[in-house]
Amino acid sequence: MATGPTATSMPDSALSQPQHSSRSEIKHSWYDLHCTVKATRRLQTTLSNRVPSEFTFQTVQTVEGVRTRLYFLGVPPGNRENTLLYSDLPDDAGLAADTVPVEQLPWNPLLVPFRGLNHMGFSKEEQLLRERKRLGMYGITTYEFDPESGKFLFPANGSLFTCHDPMLTNQPVFPREVVSQCQGVRMDPKFCPFNSGLVSFINNSDLWVTNTNTGEEKRLTFAHKGLQNIAKDPKSAGVATYIVQEEFDRYTGYWWQPQPTDLVPGTGKTTFRILYEEVDESEVEILHIVNSSYGEHGVDDYRYPRSGTTNSKVILKLVEFSVDTEGKIVDVTDKQLSEPLTKHFPWLEYIVRVGWTPDGNNMWAQLLNRNQQSTAVILIPLQSFLPVCSDAEMRESSDGSESLIRVLYEEHSDLWINVHDAIHFFPQTLPGEISFLWASEATGIRQLYFITSALQQPGAIPGNLKPAILQYKMLTSGKGEVIGQQLWVDEISQLVYYKALHDTPLEEHMYVVSYRNPSPPVRLTELGYNVQTVVLSPDQRYMACVLSSLTTPPFSSIFRLSMMGSQPLGMEAKPVCSLLPASAAPATCIPPELFSYTSAATGEAMYGLLYRPHSTDPSRPHPTVLFVYGGPQIQLVTNSYKGIRLLRLQTLASLGYAVVVVDSRGSSRRGLKFEGVLKNQLGSIEIEDQVEGLHYIAAKTGIIDLTRVAIHGWSYGGYLSLVGLAKKPDVFKLAIAGAPVTCWREYDTGYTERYMDTPLNNPAGYAAGSVLNMARNFPDEENRLLIVHGLIDENVHFVHTSLLVDELIKHCKPYQLQIYPRERHGIRRPEASEHYETQLLSWLQAHL
Repeated sequence: MATGPTATSMPDSALSQPQHSSRSEIKHSWYDLHCTVKATRRLQTTLSNRVPSEFTFQTVQTVEGVRTRLYFLGVPPGNRENTLLYSDLPDDAGLAADTVPVEQLPWNPLLVPFRGLNHMGFSKEEQLLRERKRLGMYGITTYEFDPESGKFLFPANGSLFTCHDPMLTNQPVFPREVVSQCQGVRMDPKFCPFNSGLVSFINNSDLWVTNTNTGEEKRLTFAHKGLQNIAKDPKSAGVATYIVQEEFDRYTGYWWQPQPTDLVPGTGKTTFRILYEEVDESEVEILHIVNSSYGEHGVDDYRYPRSGTTNSKVILKLVEFSVDTEGKIVDVTDKQLSEPLTKHFPWLEYIVRVGWTPDGNNMWAQLLNRNQQSTAVILIPLQSFLPVCSDAEMRESSDGSESLIRVLYEEHSDLWINVHDAIHFFPQTLPGEISFLWASEATGIRQLYFITSALQQPGAIPGNLKPAILQYKMLTSGKGEVIGQQLWVDEISQLVYYKALHDTPLEEHMYVVSYRNPSPPVRLTELGYNVQTVVLSPDQRYMACVLSSLTTPPFSSIFRLSMMGSQPLGMEAKPVCSLLPASAAPATCIPPELFSYTSAATGEAMYGLLYRPHSTDPSRPHPTVLFVYGGPQIQLVTNSYKGIRLLRLQTLASLGYAVVVVDSRGSSRRGLKFEGVLKNQLGSIEIEDQVEGLHYIAAKTGIIDLTRVAIHGWSYGGYLSLVGLAKKPDVFKLAIAGAPVTCWREYDTGYTERYMDTPLNNPAGYAAGSVLNMARNFPDEENRLLIVHGLIDENVHFVHTSLLVDELIKHCKPYQLQIYPRERHGIRRPEASEHYETQLLSWLQAHL
């Protein structure tokens, strides 16, 4: 069993303090450090509140002519919570003039103040969804918009609200509450795409619909019983499983048919359809977490599949209903597939992406196997669903009939398949084929493809369905990968707009390429900035962006997209107005310096950031914090502003510490090969890369005191902080590990098995990557290890820390433990965050 190198006591030179003064050696009281933290958090709030988000364009023909309005979420000056805002774009005449200066648009409130904007706390369901989405803002955090009616739908303060802006009013509107008889919070609300009077939502793990015109509600599914004991109530409908939300970034479990495909004969009634997934978690382990918020005996129960254990069972179903002339919801019919998907795809473990084709005649789904090395995109015609009946009746109805399900595309990888959202289906123009855009890492770098698949696959053998690819056209190439996010498609000009890293791995930019006649993509945004957020208008005339750089806080610009000359790719994006102008960073936020080097061990180009200490003598060595994440899916080193999410690192620099950040092998957006070196060996190579980067910048600058280096990170970064101290106690004087994984057997299936396979198939990798097996290697000196963890963490459970503490006790190793009884994986409550950050500064001051 691999346990890592044998630890030795840190040499005296590493424990002694250099004989020179710095700001880090000026002893600050706890009160002073707390004041510093509060000032930092105030600045962080100010900076983050300035940034608009969730853009939506709407163009309307009014009595004044054609007007375009941009809706967005933001925090108005003097407020603390997000609300719906809007800005009206200048008219086309003004936009066409090259001499017109960029106009700063006002932030106008769409809503009058109302009780829904006053934060009153979150339900458990809302808290968990905020954890999955990593949401920190309050107020209105999401909304639905129906462009045909101009209606908005949004959750706020435990309820649902709608408002109406059909003709682009200049006065704030009053939101209307969607009244309900349902007990508990209504989650995941959506408009029917072709009838905004119908609103669907999830309540108590079942799917409901309400007619907002009449006030009638209807429960559409009956999977959940509403029992308090989750062991006796394992089913849900329309709710994405924990694994799909946390590890595959899909937060919904139901999808409206985009347009009606038939009327009820003789009645004129439209048939409405919702595709949904029914989840059975009866075989998934139940985890019990003590929650002091519930009192002395409070316990939270969760379904949580640990690596190697049974996942949820998920099936796709379809519910149909009609609305009669009185507005009543009638004729509800529940349907299921005539044959289970596992009959044709026995390897199926996860349904990771789902949707409808534009005409509403077919559904599509992306399937993934257990080890996440094989995927298939399939097409499911409406006729594949039959009314729910007994298993025997279902078998009888399907015996001898050929399956209507078609495989459009499949892919296999020796490493793993990263699931993404870069997919777009085109309207079907020929009955025997269908075309779509798809991003793939088949070459090792994610590229964009135009694919046409035949739908006629006669004689298909169940369990062996294969795609019939008619066209497989590569649209992009090179070392810079396509970002796996939404695509914007102009089907008239046959162009696709997308985000990518074509020019540099440190900056995301917007590009456009033709999908019919591929030529080199055209970059639409300016080098020197990172595009954080982007949304195009439905007609692809406008583009709203939030951009930033290491030296420039986030700013928001609106671009007009237009052709230069007659060639489609003579495209340019001209800034025409601004929601938030670019500005200099606050004087106290000295930006980090970007550095790069070629790894002597691997020959790879590596990137890092250096925060120089704010010191009267910046040339001499300073105590240093190596801030780490180091795992897959995350890239820390980018040319984007770090003074919001990573403002704590600025605080460390202001107190006289040097701070170093390195993206080691295994981090994302450098291609699958760069990320894939971690396959079956998490924790094995990351620290070597981190130390190499640390030593490189120390030698280059002379400001790193290599005898006083702390390693600190959260989640995977907490894991690597422990691994670093256990494997390199001669390099790291201290480790501060936040919410760390300590044993991969205790983490979830979706994440762990993607990188490590199962414990049964990879026992050596699990043993080598377990911090529990490294416990004997931790140093014997006191005050070198601080572990921080939220007691009700439902992601990386407190059991990880508990198991490690038990091993440290077994080997008589010193440690310190900071627990936050009411915090989950992310520390959310302001008072807890302030305490944690103050504790971090105090501990570094005392022991580094």
